[in-house]
Amino acid sequence: MRTKFAGAIALVVSMMLVLFTTCGHKIHDREEEPGRKAGEEQPPFYATPEIPDSLFFMGERVPLERFDVYENLDREMLSNCYFHSQTMRLIKLAPRYFSVIDPILKEEGIPADFRYLAVAESSLNPRALSPAGAAGIWQFMKGAAGDYGLEVNNEVDERYHLEKATRAACRYLKKSYQKYGSWAMVAAAYNAGPGSVDRQIERQKTTGYFDLLLVEETERYVYRILSFKLILEDPVKYGFRIGEDEKYPLLNTRKVEITGPVADLALYAKELGITYKTLKYYNPWLRETMLTNKAGKRYQVEIPQ
Repeated sequence: MRTKFAGAIALVVSMMLVLFTTCGHKIHDREEEPGRKAGEEQPPFYATPEIPDSLFFMGERVPLERFDVYENLDREMLSNCYFHSQTMRLIKLAPRYFSVIDPILKEEGIPADFRYLAVAESSLNPRALSPAGAAGIWQFMKGAAGDYGLEVNNEVDERYHLEKATRAACRYLKKSYQKYGSWAMVAAAYNAGPGSVDRQIERQKTTGYFDLLLVEETERYVYRILSFKLILEDPVKYGFRIGEDEKYPLLNTRKVEITGPVADLALYAKELGITYKTLKYYNPWLRETMLTNKAGKRYQVEIPQ
């Protein structure tokens, strides 16, 4: 009975949240609903998220005066504004991962808006693994990871190393920009692969992202990034009221260097005064229970300060 009672309370609370949570707009009051009798149950009123008059992607103007561009952005805003649980979690997570990503982007000369590409790629999950085998926050495939200096094997997979993967992503993005000369096209190629994008450029005789007809995933990709930019830069405007104290804290760590093999990472973690779980949480790039390290490489693991 207590379980059923608790379930009923949870259902009522969830219904109230649906009724009162909108994306940057209020629900109409009763008197605003013409043709309804006093006391009659009122349905919730869902409004379209506000689209700005002008918008820039990595410093490049987005042609919102075009109906297709406007509607594509509107679609992604609707999807992410009304996917409340996921978007709220992203707002809470963003400071933790942006605190690492932002300084690297600035140092590497990459537009700051590319922080939102990481959101679109992995939902800021450093352990993300796609069905196709793309891994980490930046979703590198194994081959591309090796091309851009990341070590990937059974014991070490630096696609899961936030700092190293971010620097590899910067190298990839800069090389891609040299080819396309447009950050929007760089993002499209990041999603679909340069070969796929190049075929469409050749077929359609145009080089602009907003002018190309692409597969649906890539067609939506830049707009998805833009929707995260708009929402995460001004959550309250879009109905997400999350206090600073509710956001997840930054991870204060220190680095410990490994120069040789480690036969048992669980024992090694104990020597550091932490658990195996903590070691793996802070260092998801360690993929096994040991580190053979036959070449005597220098690795740095992060542990809580």
